Amino acid sequence: MTDQTPTFELPPLPYGHADLAPALSEETLQVHHGKHHARYVTVLNGFIADKGLTATSIEQVTKDAHAKGDKPVFNNAAQAWNHAFFWESMSPKATAPAGALLDAINAAFGSVEELKKRFVAEGVGHFGSGWAWLIVRAGKLEVVSTHDAGLPILEDGVTALLACDVWEHAYYIDYRQDRPTWLGNWFDKLANWDFAARQFAAAIEGGEGWRYPAPK
Repeated sequence: MTDQTPTFELPPLPYGHADLAPALSEETLQVHHGKHHARYVTVLNGFIADKGLTATSIEQVTKDAHAKGDKPVFNNAAQAWNHAFFWESMSPKATAPAGALLDAINAAFGSVEELKKRFVAEGVGHFGSGWAWLIVRAGKLEVVSTHDAGLPILEDGVTALLACDVWEHAYYIDYRQDRPTWLGNWFDKLANWDFAARQFAAAIEGGEGWRYPAPK
């Protein structure tokens, strides 16, 4: 890889490794962020250099690789994006839906508690590795899941609000195989509703939501 090749960096966590405990341990964050996420970024940069790809943004690299059927590039680019979005989807400070986002939740699900039931059920019912998402499509909130490295930004007009990682390495240290408890604790104790509100406002107002840091 030459010095002139733009490379993506591993974004730092928006909080300390110990700040999400006890819902998510310091050990889990050190391993998940410092090893799993870091590896996706490193491998992606290698592919970009080896294949001479234009690295304007991870979002564009992901979409281009998906369109071309380049699974190695897609998997690493998408997982770099998914994980960075996942870190933003959590907060050490307790938050709650409010304002326009709360109104949209009530309109789509009836209540925050019903949204939780749908979200946990979606994640628990998802077979194998993947992600549980709260998204907005055509102004309406939906709960969906994606397999492996799948992500909502592949579809025009869809904005992700929150993501929870249901790959087993995301929770095994703290919860072993207990995915339902992991999802319930994530929703109750970690979900960053302030971030979700900003994403929702961007989607409704036609603005730009969160993006992965540009390559350097």
